[in-house]
Amino acid sequence: MDLELRHLKIVRAVAEAGSVTKAATQLGLAQPSLTAQLKRIERTLGGALFERDRNGARPTPLGELVLTRARVLLPAVRELQEEAVRFANTYTGIPGVRIGATHGPILGGLVDRLTAAHPSAPVSTRTSWSSKELTTLVGAGRLDFALIGTCGESPPPSMEAMTWTVVGTDPVFVLLSESHPLAGEKELDLAALADEGWALAPGDGCFTDCFAGACARSGFVPKNVYESDVATCLHLVQVGKAAALCQATFQLTAGLVMMPLTGAPLQWRHLLGWHVDSFAGRAAPAVAEHARAAHRHAVERSTRYLEWLGRNPHFGAVP
Repeated sequence: MDLELRHLKIVRAVAEAGSVTKAATQLGLAQPSLTAQLKRIERTLGGALFERDRNGARPTPLGELVLTRARVLLPAVRELQEEAVRFANTYTGIPGVRIGATHGPILGGLVDRLTAAHPSAPVSTRTSWSSKELTTLVGAGRLDFALIGTCGESPPPSMEAMTWTVVGTDPVFVLLSESHPLAGEKELDLAALADEGWALAPGDGCFTDCFAGACARSGFVPKNVYESDVATCLHLVQVGKAAALCQATFQLTAGLVMMPLTGAPLQWRHLLGWHVDSFAGRAAPAVAEHARAAHRHAVERSTRYLEWLGRNPHFGAVP
């Protein structure tokens, strides 16, 4: 006999009821019938799942193992069934989209465009500092797309059967306090910031190494590196305790100026990834085009970035 979902439901029911008799009543079965089914399940799985006596039924170690798996599988199957029903009733040419993203300028605009173009297709999002985590979730089928960034030409996290496309490439700029002595410059050599502390947001990519390499090429080692959340990083910059790296599409807040770096020693590629065998992958061309439109809009909103592009017309992010 092959193990089926209905068998897992029986095991779960017995464990939750605490006895075969109560479980039979809840399932609408005669107790002898449920007892016989449970014995067949135990033979299939190779041992007793419950210790049964006058006080009820308690899971054996094997039973606990089966219950642990059942508590994952049964909700997942129910979620699949509900999602399939929603999809069948709402499909309009693009499936519902589950997007995981690291923090960046594109996600909000992408959601705006997807929901406007496909109002009946459900869209959900998840953010994480970890591009590896998001890629793993796509590979496991828990997300449809990962919207991440990598520095320079560095590859995205490796995952079997993942496809990636470039959404856009931006130079990395620097945030300074508006009272900083260099705040009035049009752009800066990275070496001019050798004496600064640096506020950096966490992440599991290669960007920290890329930054350290760029500093080494400019003749210094970063000092007083503060790794923290974005709000704390911005505060440290505002009060003059640190400089911070930022994407050129960053929307300035009070007390800050955004400074281009001469020669763009650091660059950031926005990537959209999906699993090649996923149904959602059929919508990848449309989702990628919406993501690129969101990126172009983010570029157009940044006056400093547009000024820099005017001086560097051959850079790849020209909208």
